[in-house]
Amino acid sequence: MTEFRIVRRINPRNVMEVLKKDFKDVFTKNPIVVLTLLAIIILPSLYALINIQACWDPYDNTGNLEFAVANLDKGATFEGEDLNVGDQLEDELKRNDDFYWTFVSEEDLREGVNNGTYYAGIVIPKNFSSSIKSITSDDPHSAELEYVVNRKSNPMASKLSDSAARAVYNKINAKIVQFINVAAYGKLGELQSALASGASQMSSGADQLSAGASQVSSGASQVKSGANDLEKGASDLSSGASQVKSGASQVSAGASQVKSGSSQVSSSADQISAGASQVQESAKQLDSSVDEGSLPDQLKPVVHGSKELANASSDLAGASSSLAQGSSKLANSSVDLANGASGVADGASGVADGASQLANGGSQLAEGSVSLAAGSALLANGASSALFSASSGLSGAADSLSSITGVNESEVGEYIYSPVVLKENELYAVPDYGSEVAPFYLVLSMWVGAIITCVMLRTGQSTGTKYTPSEMYFGKLLIFLVMAILETTVTLIGAFILGIKMANPLLFVLSAYFIALIFMLICYSLISALGHIGKGLAVIWLVFQISGTGGIYPIQLMGQFLQAVSPYMPMTHGITLLRETALGLVWSNYIPSFLILIAMGVITLVLALVIKMFADKRAHWFEEKLNETDLF
Repeated sequence: MTEFRIVRRINPRNVMEVLKKDFKDVFTKNPIVVLTLLAIIILPSLYALINIQACWDPYDNTGNLEFAVANLDKGATFEGEDLNVGDQLEDELKRNDDFYWTFVSEEDLREGVNNGTYYAGIVIPKNFSSSIKSITSDDPHSAELEYVVNRKSNPMASKLSDSAARAVYNKINAKIVQFINVAAYGKLGELQSALASGASQMSSGADQLSAGASQVSSGASQVKSGANDLEKGASDLSSGASQVKSGASQVSAGASQVKSGSSQVSSSADQISAGASQVQESAKQLDSSVDEGSLPDQLKPVVHGSKELANASSDLAGASSSLAQGSSKLANSSVDLANGASGVADGASGVADGASQLANGGSQLAEGSVSLAAGSALLANGASSALFSASSGLSGAADSLSSITGVNESEVGEYIYSPVVLKENELYAVPDYGSEVAPFYLVLSMWVGAIITCVMLRTGQSTGTKYTPSEMYFGKLLIFLVMAILETTVTLIGAFILGIKMANPLLFVLSAYFIALIFMLICYSLISALGHIGKGLAVIWLVFQISGTGGIYPIQLMGQFLQAVSPYMPMTHGITLLRETALGLVWSNYIPSFLILIAMGVITLVLALVIKMFADKRAHWFEEKLNETDLF
């Protein structure tokens, strides 16, 4: 309803009348008006183009920054050769044009940095090389560089000097690492040779250990075979001892029988001897009888026969007694033999028992030898396997080192100096820094141009005229939009002259005009509706947008407040449009920002019309009070 009333109160003739009056004033014969308008048109473009050109490639001009170096290094000796890292660094810096390196005394350096002659300086101390070489000694310690910088001289210069000092520091560190590793590289050859020799000796020892295990196993088998033979012989010996013992028992029994028979023979001999004595006595009696003649002649032959029988009996008795004595001796000898046989049997039994114990011990020895052989073989196999494995590992390490130590030392030095190479893959590559910052400065110039135009040209006020606030708003708007187009045209011409990268030139140009018109609409609406208050708001909005749009620094590096308001800043979306069309278009980034800018322009226009329709005089009350003095 509000918009309907606004439209009804707008008279197109009055709008055109205001417009014609403005253009008539432009083309008057007053040259001051034309010059002022030209200045307003050109000034925003200069703001953008001068800053872009200054930032085109600032690091190309760092060679004009004086950076002092005082080299006090006395050098050192390493493996019979002179080492002076300070001189090496000085030679490298003389070939480096990143900065204007000035080599001075320590006194001149400190005085020059203090009075601003030099932005910064590096002092290389006397013991620099010896400190670097200390890594090869028992007392390794860090080498020191002294960085002297004057922070008050210039903020950007001091930051660039910091970068230079950091670059020198990194370069020296890389050289030191290269020195240490190349020195250590020479030791790798010795280590490789030692590892290869150790691997060979381990392999040989494993072979010998394996062969010894085989010999132990073979000897254990022989011990077991001998133990079996010993056990069999002990068994035979035990059997023979049993037979001997049995024979000894039989001999003992026979000796007992012989002894008994000899007793009987002795007894019979005694009886025979007694009978012979009786016969002999009878013979004597008979013989005396014969001698006496009392015996008849017929009996004399009998007497003589008896006498002979008595003599024979006496002989027999004597013989029987010698027999009996021999039997007794035989019996005694038989007893002795039996006793000896029993001793032999006991000895044979003892021998058999000893042989059996020996056989048992031999068997246990054989079993223990077999177990020992098995354990020795297992241990030998395990040790042999471990030695072979270690030998293989050492051999592999030696081979690996061999492949390393075979490389040329200069190539190793280059590798150690830069072991990792960063392969850069650029998306939307930009040829220069100026093109990177161009979207920010171009958009900034459009907002600044809108403020300057709205401040220099009157936005108009309907109070005291025949025009309604809406008619005055639209009647004056066109001249401001034309000024935005002219300002942007000059800026674009300068952008093409500088050679700013434009991935999509046509869309870049159209986007630039679109942004300029939206910015002008916003600033014009603020100032037309609110007067001086609107001017202040436009300037304050500019201040926040310089840091709160992510044009130069990522918005994530800004404070929480700026991060929160950044999406509501017109410049945020204007920079997005130009950045996409200049450096690489992504529609999903472009379209949302395009629509947001349209929404901001429409919202500002509606609010301005509402304010002018219902509070135009009250909105300019603050301005009227200021105009009552000669200060504003």
